[in-house]
Amino acid sequence: MPKSSKEKKAYQAGITKGKTLVDEGLPGWFGTFADMMTLLFAFFVLLAAISTIDPVKLQEMADSMGKSVGSKIKKESQAMNLADIKKAAQNMVNKMKEESESGEAPVDVTTGPKGVTIGISSDISFTSGSAKTKPQIINILTKIVPTIDKSYFQIAVEGHTDNEKLPEKLQEKYPTNWELSSARASAVVRELIKLGVNPTRLEAVGYGEFVPRDKLSHELVTGEIINKYNKTVQQKARNRRVEITFLAPHYSKQDSGVAGTETGKTT
Repeated sequence: MPKSSKEKKAYQAGITKGKTLVDEGLPGWFGTFADMMTLLFAFFVLLAAISTIDPVKLQEMADSMGKSVGSKIKKESQAMNLADIKKAAQNMVNKMKEESESGEAPVDVTTGPKGVTIGISSDISFTSGSAKTKPQIINILTKIVPTIDKSYFQIAVEGHTDNEKLPEKLQEKYPTNWELSSARASAVVRELIKLGVNPTRLEAVGYGEFVPRDKLSHELVTGEIINKYNKTVQQKARNRRVEITFLAPHYSKQDSGVAGTETGKTT
C-alpha cells in the first residue's frame, strides 16, 4: 500500500481508470452459452427418460469392453448370462438353416428389455385351431432345453395368434383367440416339463391377437394397429407364433415364490 499522499492519489487514480476499462459482470456471450448447455442437458435427460434399456446388448457391450457385471472371470460351472443365451440360440438357428432344404429356419431370436426371445412359428407347432403339439416343435424344444438348464432365468412361454375369428365348431372349446393362445402356451410348458425343466421356472401366458409380431414399441395396441399388422397372409403367419423368453431379472415374477411350488401361469 502506498504511504505518501502522492502515492495514494496515484493508486486511487489507477483503480478508477481500471474500472473504466473492464466491463462489469460476465461476458455477453456467456448467457447464450449457458442457455445452450441447459437445453442440451434437458435434451439428453429426455432421451434417457423415453429410452428402454436392452439388458442383452448391455451385457454384450460390457463383455466387449472386458468389464462384465460382477466379474469377467468365467468358470465352467457358472450359469449362462443373457448374452451367452443369445449366442447359443443364434447358433441353434444357424444350424437349423443349414439343415433346412429351403435355407430358412422356422425360429428366430430377438432381444429387448424383457430378455432373449426365441420365436417359433405356430404353423409348424400346432395343427390349425388346435393346441396339440406337432413333432417339429418337440424337436426344437429339445434343442432349447440344454440352454435352459445352463441358465438361471425364469422362462416365459407366450402364445400369440392372428386376428382371424375362430370357426364356430371350435368356439365351444376355444371361445376366442385368448383361450387358444393360452392353451398353446400351456401345451409348450407341459412339453418342457416332460423334457426335465423345473416347473417353478416356467410361466404360460396367452396374448391372443393383441401383440402383433411387427408392432413397433411406441405404438399403442388398438383395433387399427391390429388390422394394420394382419393385412396380408404373410403378416398373419408371422403373428401365429409361440415365444420362449429368458426373462431379465427385473421382469421375473418369481421374486417371492416358494421353492418347489408350481408357478406355471395361464392368463
